[in-house]
Amino acid sequence: MMTDRAVRARREAIRAEYLDEEAEASEAEALENDQAVLSVRVPAVLADMLKARAAQEHLSTSALIRRILARAVREGTEPVLTVEQVEEIARRVVRESA
Repeated sequence: MMTDRAVRARREAIRAEYLDEEAEASEAEALENDQAVLSVRVPAVLADMLKARAAQEHLSTSALIRRILARAVREGTEPVLTVEQVEEIARRVVRESA
């Protein structure tokens, strides 16, 4: 039976190996698909959340982040309602409440 220290050391070794493999795969994919490799610093809590979500979706963290970024850029930052729509809703509410 492995001690807690041995289990933690084994997990860290597996994580390090996974990170190395992920970096190699990312570099190979970038070369194959004419992609750029970006490095971004994020808060540790966010990194943990992204890793957990990627694991739930059976994706690599990189693949999940690519999907999230692509969706955000594709959808843009358009407001849900335009100013005109909000004004029309306000006018209708005033009319109906009078």
